[in-house]
Amino acid sequence: MKIKFVSFFIILTLILVENSFSQQTVVADSKISEMVKEVSPTNLENIIKKLVSFHTRHTLSDTLSKTTGIGAARTWIKSEFEKYGKENKSTLQVSYDTFIQEADGRRITAPVVLKNVIAILPGTDPNDKRMLMVSGHYDSRVTDVMNAKDFAPGANDDASGVAAVLEMCRIMSKYKFSSTIVFVAMVGEEQGLYGATNLAKRAKTEGWNVHLLMNNDIVGNSYGMETDIKDNKSVRVFSEGVSPLETPAQVAARQSAGTDNDGKARQAARYIKEVAERYVDQLEVKLIYRRDRFLRGGDHTPFSQQGFAAVRITEMNEDFNRQHQDVRTENGFKFGDLPEYVDYNYLQKVTRMNLAVMANLALSSQEPENVVVLTSGLTNKTALKWEAPKGKTPAGYYVLMRETTSPFWEKKFFVKENSATLNYSKDNFYFGVQSVDESGHESLVVTPKPGR
Repeated sequence: MKIKFVSFFIILTLILVENSFSQQTVVADSKISEMVKEVSPTNLENIIKKLVSFHTRHTLSDTLSKTTGIGAARTWIKSEFEKYGKENKSTLQVSYDTFIQEADGRRITAPVVLKNVIAILPGTDPNDKRMLMVSGHYDSRVTDVMNAKDFAPGANDDASGVAAVLEMCRIMSKYKFSSTIVFVAMVGEEQGLYGATNLAKRAKTEGWNVHLLMNNDIVGNSYGMETDIKDNKSVRVFSEGVSPLETPAQVAARQSAGTDNDGKARQAARYIKEVAERYVDQLEVKLIYRRDRFLRGGDHTPFSQQGFAAVRITEMNEDFNRQHQDVRTENGFKFGDLPEYVDYNYLQKVTRMNLAVMANLALSSQEPENVVVLTSGLTNKTALKWEAPKGKTPAGYYVLMRETTSPFWEKKFFVKENSATLNYSKDNFYFGVQSVDESGHESLVVTPKPGR
């Protein structure tokens, strides 16, 4: 009897351990891992300190000086992009996205010439029209949003985002990708998202296939004001669930299928979480189901308004003593967005996250097309079918599944065919389909539409 009891205890213990710690196998592409390791906190710090050295990068500041103001800052950013292209002997295309912003009666007092700084790394597959964009904004401000003269370091808001973009460009321009990657330093964010608005409208007018925009704004701080939370392991990804451009027919279809939580940006956020946590150690991606922070906006918003999948990347806990503050000391406390308050090792993780996601997606096959869930009869199974994507042929497809209450995909079924039938009811689960190539690079997930 004693032997039997011990045996039962051992078996029970094994069952409990298995249920408590589900095994996960992490399969990473060595090329992406190599790129991720190249991200340097020292480089990020040097970039931020250089941007701070321009004294102010206010949208309406000096454009003629070579050392001070927004003109000097954008000239330097452009020269850095050009240097990376030359050093890496790449096809990197560097330019200004120049436009005239008319007076708005608010934060633009007179017509002004503004310039986004863009570096485009063209894709190698002529049949792959995807454009993957990563951005940060290079303008800065102090307490008075119209103060274009005083010291406005903007180290975290948002030299940190620009530093991530520049460091990614330095590394990724050494490599070749199927789809096009666009690195952008936006202007005019603090005055009213003007740089992003101009670029989003241009992308729409010129027919750019902006597949995903990852906007990095305030990504270098790991300390939460008031709460005293110190967290260098978490980062937020904000995403909207429903596109603002939905037609009445699309609204009806979404409501009928119950896919309120499966818009393009929300699906992209899930993808970001999965890929980022695969490649970046000690980082948890927190999905925030809002377009942005409460009643606030960022440079991804104009892209969302044009119908593109766009998300915002932001540190987990913000320190508002370092945002939009005059640099000063009060009662022994120093206010201001200065370089010494940036956590460069944390910024390294966030940059690595961006790089891993962009690389994995840029190397992948395109999404399967015309994905439908068959509704020809009442059944407790779910049948899906789709067509192969254009361009690079995938090695197969993943059919993804999750419960309706789950924020994340819970199961993946690999198939080589262009159809699958699962012993799970579409009444009780959500499904998606993505392409996967021979190296394991996945496309974004497509939500199936009803079909016969």
